[in-house]
Amino acid sequence: MYKRRAIVWFRQDLRLHDNEALLEALKVADEVIPVYVFDERIFLGKTSYGFPKTGKYRAKFIIESIHDLRESLHKLGSSLIVRVGKPEEEIFKIAQQIKSSWVFCNRERTREEVQVQDALEQNLWSIGQEIRFSRGKMLYYTADLPFPVPHTPDVFTQFRKEVERYVKVREPLPVPNEDFSALTVKIESGEIPELEDFGWEHFEPDPRAVIDFKGGETEALNRLNFYLWESDLVKNYKETRNGLIGGDYSSKFSPWLAQGCLSPKKIYQELRKFEVERGGNESTYWLFFELMWRDFFRFMGKKHGDKIFFKGGTRGEADPRWHDDWNLFNQWAEGRTGVPFIDANMREINATGFMSNRGRQNVASFLVKDLKVNWQMGAEYFESLLIDYDVTSNWGNWNYIAGVGSDPREDRYFNILSQARRYDPQGEYVKLWIPELSDLPVDKVHQPDQLSYAEQEELHVKIGADYPKAMVATSKWR
Repeated sequence: MYKRRAIVWFRQDLRLHDNEALLEALKVADEVIPVYVFDERIFLGKTSYGFPKTGKYRAKFIIESIHDLRESLHKLGSSLIVRVGKPEEEIFKIAQQIKSSWVFCNRERTREEVQVQDALEQNLWSIGQEIRFSRGKMLYYTADLPFPVPHTPDVFTQFRKEVERYVKVREPLPVPNEDFSALTVKIESGEIPELEDFGWEHFEPDPRAVIDFKGGETEALNRLNFYLWESDLVKNYKETRNGLIGGDYSSKFSPWLAQGCLSPKKIYQELRKFEVERGGNESTYWLFFELMWRDFFRFMGKKHGDKIFFKGGTRGEADPRWHDDWNLFNQWAEGRTGVPFIDANMREINATGFMSNRGRQNVASFLVKDLKVNWQMGAEYFESLLIDYDVTSNWGNWNYIAGVGSDPREDRYFNILSQARRYDPQGEYVKLWIPELSDLPVDKVHQPDQLSYAEQEELHVKIGADYPKAMVATSKWR
């Protein structure tokens, strides 16, 4: 008997809840074959500046997410077919082998991802099969916007006001409630690779990390439940979101959102439910506000395309003073600038793959505005290291800080000393990540370059030996 078969190609949508591609496939096909391909170009390739495209922290998180997804599918009588290679080739081979009719997947909009889905589509056409695209990453559906994507406002505040006024967030789609039909075709499941297969050694999480991020939908939903229902932490989000130490100062949803282990519509649904049952306030709204920022950057990526990756950004206005200075860049990247607040943040991302939003803004501003280093180098470094790397959020934020993107202010510049004193008033964060400064008093910890020789002797720290000389004198920011 003829069976209509569909492949569901999981990409950055590693979940069963609110997965439109999966539900559409289950509606039209007799047999559904879930597939994930570790793209060798992403897991083994380099960025244009030579950084690993996927560092060890994110690689580990994704591997864990695939294990979790496979286990969840097993519970529904299915499995997850895993391959390593090029998706446009590996999925094409599977489609030929099982004689499927369709490949369902969630559409991506940025260059590398589009090239892969276009190549797969071309391959499938050659054998009379088609690819069907769904939406899986956003809070809002493009079709629901009060304007076409090319007319999306370039300033977030205008975008937010128009969207909030006219558009409702749709309900998240449910988890499939019936077991998958048994396959009548034989196919190898494939081994999920180990971290070592991508050139990384096994590592233990740094004990100073904000939390021990574990990949997968199960952990994502646990975190959502904890942050809202178990702890009520969301009630204070607006006041605490600029914290620097520990797991409680912000939601930490971003790694799960980036890989699609958690749907933004699911967060919104739980947030609204929380407001009804326990009361809403500025903080619960502010979490929604941050989800809107995430959508905004994705719409900027859709509207402007590759411009978000160009030196001049969406404005097309690169600062002629920006240069690819590897000496300055390496001191910044390695946390050797001699400016403690910058160094502490860079040491954290190097050791954990994570950095607070406040830290990201400060280190980006310092690299671009104080050192005059090309912001693209910083964006690619973050792409390599971040456990929560999301294409449009990362590049959109770097556009924003560099002043080549969506920002009504002409010159967004961070006073690093003022920021350090405001967000790390006791120097606890600096001392956590720069133990060589742990004996410095509060009034000195953010400005060790201003210590006299006598003070250095008294405090047992030698600037230029125990801790680097400042690349930019902290007296600049007084």
